[in-house]
Amino acid sequence: MYNKTYRNKILIGGVCVKFYIKQKLFSLGDNFSIKDISGNDVFKVEGKIFSIGNKLKIYDMNSNEIVYIEQKLFKLLPEYNIYLNGNYAAKVKKEFTFFSNKFHIESNMGDYEIKGDFLAHDFSIIKNGISISEINKKWVSWGDTYEIDINESENYAFILAMVIVIDQVLHDNKNQNNG
Repeated sequence: MYNKTYRNKILIGGVCVKFYIKQKLFSLGDNFSIKDISGNDVFKVEGKIFSIGNKLKIYDMNSNEIVYIEQKLFKLLPEYNIYLNGNYAAKVKKEFTFFSNKFHIESNMGDYEIKGDFLAHDFSIIKNGISISEINKKWVSWGDTYEIDINESENYAFILAMVIVIDQVLHDNKNQNNG
């Protein structure tokens, strides 16, 4: 399995912090929380309901906006911009591939890429050639459910924003000719 190749590399680099994203099946817009391993809410995600293109914000638990994610429109392949604390941080672009899912990230925070399996359930986020995060989408659940391991030295909100982009492109937008 694709995921196992990188699992050992992430553990060599240090301790991982685990997060969980579970989107509600019958919710209006993209509103959900990101939890830690103990089940405590760590971040809130809110999406705009009536907007052209996806626009989501990640807030800390004090309602401070940490991340803004915006879909770029009229692109052949899906493309999103990520802003951290109001400043441009990255452009995430889906690459054209046949038997896997791959994203290229142009970022001022390092050289990133996202590699995923054919079924879009297991992903690795790689920074400067080393896996820094592992993402697993659960097979059977009510709503999309992800388990995310992130190397403790990384910016959690930035990595979680990339996970949300993966979900928007591959799972939320299947009927919008986006993935």
